[in-house]
Parts: sequence; C-alpha cells; structure tokens
Amino acid sequence: MPKRVLIQLDCDPQPSTFDSIVAVDAGADVLLRHGGVTPDAAVPLVHGGMFTRGGSDLASTAIFIGGSDVAAAEAVARRVAATFFGPVRLGVLVDPSGANTTAAAAVVAALRHLGGGGPPARAVVLGGTGPVGQRVGRLLARRGLEVTLGSRSLERAEATARSIAEQVPGAHLRGVASHGSLSPGAPLAAVLAAADLVVAAGAAGAVLLDAAGREAAASARVLIDLNAVPPAGITGIVASDKGRADGPQLLYGALGVGGTKMKIHRAALERIFSQSDAFLDAEELLAIGESIG
Repeated sequence: MPKRVLIQLDCDPQPSTFDSIVAVDAGADVLLRHGGVTPDAAVPLVHGGMFTRGGSDLASTAIFIGGSDVAAAEAVARRVAATFFGPVRLGVLVDPSGANTTAAAAVVAALRHLGGGGPPARAVVLGGTGPVGQRVGRLLARRGLEVTLGSRSLERAEATARSIAEQVPGAHLRGVASHGSLSPGAPLAAVLAAADLVVAAGAAGAVLLDAAGREAAASARVLIDLNAVPPAGITGIVASDKGRADGPQLLYGALGVGGTKMKIHRAALERIFSQSDAFLDAEELLAIGESIG
C-alpha cells in the first residue's frame, strides 16, 4: 500500500497549520503544503498528483482546498474539478475557513431536534451572508426548512437568499435586516417570533442576538451560536453548550458543535483517501455528518 499523500492547496500565503495538523491526525503520511494557490497555479500541482500513480494506487493521493478567502478557494475548486478527466482523478475536500464542516455540523445539531411531521420548520440565520451563514442557509433549505437570512444590509440578505434559491429548486428563503426594530410587527421581530431555530454565524465577537432578541425568539426550540470568541453571538450561550436546556430551548455553542465538526473533517479526509472520485463540498459533508451522528 503506497503512502497517503495529501496535497494541501491553500489560497493564503501561508497554509493553515490547523488544517495540516488535522490531516496528519486523520492519517496522511505525507503532506505537501502549498500557499498562495490560484486557479492557474493549481493545475500543475493537480497534474503532479494525477500522473504519478496509477490504478488503485491513485486513491492514496488526495487534495484538500482551503484558505480564508472562500470565494478564492471555490474558484480553485472549480479549476481542480475541471482538470480531472475520465477515471484519472483524485479525492477532493473543499473546506475554506472551515465553513463547510462548521455549517454541516451546525445543521446536524439543528436537525436532531427539528424532525417529525407537520409544516416545515422555520429558521433564522443571523450573519447569513457570510461564508458559514450562507452554507447553513443552503443546507437547511435543502432539508426543506423555511429560511430567513439576516444581515446588516437588507440588500445583501435578499441577494443571498435569491442566490441560494437558484441553487435549491423549491426552496423558501427571504432576507431581513438583522439590525431592525424588535417592536411587535416589525420584520425582524416577526421572523424571530415565528422561528423554530436561530443560528448565529457572524464575525467573531459580534453579538447578533442580545437579551431583547432572545425574548423576541422565545418560541424557538433550538439556538446555535457558532462564535467561540467572547462576547457570545447569542446572549446566554457559552461556547461549550451542547444541547443544554434553558427552559424550553436547547442551546449549542461553538465548541459544542465543534466536536461534530472535527468528526466530519476526519471522516471526510478518510473518504477522499478511499474514493478517488469523491468531491466533498457542503452537501456531501452534511451527509457524512448525518451518517456519523
């Protein structure tokens, strides 16, 4: 059995140490780290992986695409996918800024408590135009939830909702200004009052749902805060919360979701080393998360 070689394509000047350590812990024998990768620069690096091994040995070479610029990483991912042909391809994991694994883990936690019959559950994703928020919204929409994306800019929220709706036929999405009034009948107050789920996916240290917001969302069954840096993105949640009951609500913090995120990440790396045709984006990572619980 040849050694497992992971080609790490990072769009940042310095490849992520976090992603490298996880790769080693997940069983990569050799890690080839490349920083500052662009779509054009990725092609010869991918060719180097494609043409050095053949047959079943090809599955022992895989690619991880990361970096803090999600749009740049997705451009690299598209070029990588276009570089393959026929059976000559490598397993690929796409997870810039950990956005895909984090979103998948958050949705796994949410769906654990929102199943059953009846009308579709309603979700509000605050910070819904950011890398993680967009993916949370997209994954929830694919699972049939009615999703409202909150952003400081109503225009951006509505544009993101339209973009996701184009990707998910039949999805029910809308945008709302997350800094709006919480007076009864105001748009933000109305969507929070109707929500079964609220997910805060904003920037580190940004409070997206304060005490007044929590009161407005009192009927929500699940609250998830993906911010690990104080202050909490949702008032009253601590990072280690993992399904902690607070009255009728269940609370999840970043570390409470993080355990599932790491399981998904490791399982995904195992998948791309066993299936050379695997191309794992957010939807595939959610499926992995649901399979491992």
